[in-house]
Amino acid sequence: MRYVKLGNSGATISALGLGCLSIGDPGLGAHPWTLREEEAKPLIRRALELGINFFDTANVYSAGDSERILGQALNEYARREEIVIATKVHGEVTSGPNGWGLSRKHILWQVEESLRRLGTDYIDLYQVHRWDRSTPLEETLSALDQLVRDGKVRYLGASTMYAWQFAHALGLQREHGWTPFITMQDHYNLIYREEEREMYPLCLDQGIGVLAYCPLARGRLARGWDEENSRRSRDDTLCGELYAAHAPTDRRIADAIDQVAEAHGASRAQVAIAWVLAHPVVSAPLIGATSLEHLDDDVGALDLVLTADDLDLLAEHYVPHGVVGF
Repeated sequence: MRYVKLGNSGATISALGLGCLSIGDPGLGAHPWTLREEEAKPLIRRALELGINFFDTANVYSAGDSERILGQALNEYARREEIVIATKVHGEVTSGPNGWGLSRKHILWQVEESLRRLGTDYIDLYQVHRWDRSTPLEETLSALDQLVRDGKVRYLGASTMYAWQFAHALGLQREHGWTPFITMQDHYNLIYREEEREMYPLCLDQGIGVLAYCPLARGRLARGWDEENSRRSRDDTLCGELYAAHAPTDRRIADAIDQVAEAHGASRAQVAIAWVLAHPVVSAPLIGATSLEHLDDDVGALDLVLTADDLDLLAEHYVPHGVVGF
């Protein structure tokens, strides 16, 4: 395993993080393909054995069951001081008017819920999951700063927003002396590269570390373009929303992945992840493995060194995509 700094902080994380959207009782959330506790805990244990010390979840994943399972597994298999736990706040947790968002009321409520489910007294990286247009930004940022000052959170991160919004937030944090965001978690892979236009130059300029989610395009880049969809792809309606529009041109990228994989004796997944790892602003891609075999294969991407010719071949067929996921 390789280790890197978390953004411009002194905290050290594995160069691959385990994304935990796939962990949780499938009966509690919107994803029927998620792993129950008895399936998920061996996966988390194997991740630790491989040297992964960075785990990313959210309060809304499987209605909080992802946090619960992750917390139990890490308390059983790891030492708290050696691991880095990231979770998020924003999504709807109840149907009431205060059941979602980034108000002070919601943030202070939900951090306690996440701490309880994770079985810890602090969160390493607390991230705003989306932008909240209904709450004054100053209220959100001052509440997050309070969590750091109270010792409940070590670092702050953001996710999935426009570059101008992120720049505005960073400016307010600097102006008021509030704890700044050190990471941006966003959607990035070989067939969705829109963050390169504005967000990544901003992050490079400000020393922000990127946590790239969906490096395999929800599994689309891990198999042949004409192979039968996985269970997740069949059941995950968001796959169609994210990746259907440009399928003809994206196929050329998939063909390039096949070509590079064959040349290196590597898997498609390893090539796709290695390409994300090669971007200088990326601190760690977040892999969402659902089996021990997938996890072992994904970690193999760390040993794959892509040449300049490989990178050119993989990048040359990309065409602009509509911005999605915000």
